[in-house]
Amino acid sequence: MANPTATFETSMGTFKAEIFVDEMPITGGNFVKLVNDGFYDGLHFHRVIKNFMIQFGCPHSSDPASPRCGTGGPPHGTIADEHLDSAKFSNEPGSLSMANTGQPNSGGSQFFINTANNTFLDWFSPGQSKHPVFGKITEGMDVVNAIETTATNNQDRPLTPVKVERITIEA
Repeated sequence: MANPTATFETSMGTFKAEIFVDEMPITGGNFVKLVNDGFYDGLHFHRVIKNFMIQFGCPHSSDPASPRCGTGGPPHGTIADEHLDSAKFSNEPGSLSMANTGQPNSGGSQFFINTANNTFLDWFSPGQSKHPVFGKITEGMDVVNAIETTATNNQDRPLTPVKVERITIEA
């Protein structure tokens, strides 16, 4: 069975990503559930850092000016870290990776799309940061790159909000 494809319809264009539910059932499955529940629809990218990543998925980002952007998670709470030897996907450009607080089992709804080679974030690399990859952009990397280069303020928030109108899943 093929992995599902997520289609992101944003204020800057559309892009698609394969979600690795076969290799990353907890993390990928959590993302698919949140998409199917409509959780992500209407949220904004709340953290954009050129030559690094774009971050999304905080429920407080429905208001892109909220000081709480980047601090929230899904209604069902956090998920277990998924560090599987059979799924050593690297934080390379175009990969979707679970954000967390730095504490074990603290991922939930927030994730980021790597726009640079960020292998130091791999869960299997030395160091503190451990971010499992659960998907990969398959179409529209030009849109992701355009979001990455949008002007930001000193908190890495886009000056012109970048909204995700909706995300859909296709099996």
